[in-house]
Amino acid sequence: MQPQADPFIVPLCNEEIEVLYQDQHLLLINKPSGLLTLSGKHPLNKDSVHFRLVKDFPTATMIHRLDFGTSGILIVALNKVVNAHIGKQFQAHSVSKTYTAILHGDVVEDSGCIELPIAKDRPNFPLQKICYETGKSAVSHYDVVERRVGHLGVPDSTRVIFKPVSGRTHQLRIHSRELGHPILGCDLYATDEAFFMADRLMLHATRIEFDHPVTGERINGFSPCPF
Repeated sequence: MQPQADPFIVPLCNEEIEVLYQDQHLLLINKPSGLLTLSGKHPLNKDSVHFRLVKDFPTATMIHRLDFGTSGILIVALNKVVNAHIGKQFQAHSVSKTYTAILHGDVVEDSGCIELPIAKDRPNFPLQKICYETGKSAVSHYDVVERRVGHLGVPDSTRVIFKPVSGRTHQLRIHSRELGHPILGCDLYATDEAFFMADRLMLHATRIEFDHPVTGERINGFSPCPF
């Protein structure tokens, strides 16, 4: 019988959740980096976006998630009908999401599209892998915003805007790695050099667009990038 690995205990997150928009149906909030979207199974991993929000909004439910290290905008439903309505928009790919990321090295092409299927890497949970046999379709568009020159006088990192068409687990993190330019600070898919170039995962959910489930108005939520 193999010994079980020590559980991952999430460090304390002292940053507050910012409410960006609020009505009687939903919230748009800014999740800080280093905070779980939902509480973990381990009792020491209880702190999360949902755990905090239900203290003030008892009916709050999470429609989608951001990785522990990713910061940025999230939609929160305040009733089951709204949750189901917006959940169908995610399934229909009518929700538009935009992320800002800083990648390792010099991304040569000014724009591009990464189309690589993603599957669970079951022996290595929580890692994902590229798999053409069992993977689900995953598409990420990117545009270069800035190439940053390092101390050697050449670009050592690149700021990009990602617009994922699909929403697979770790999609932008693993697609960046496959591009040859992992996201700085990524503990799962980056090289040691790229990981130690930042004190957090340099990935932020900047914008989200969707149809308001009651008014039908197209909502354009924005969360300024902190890096």
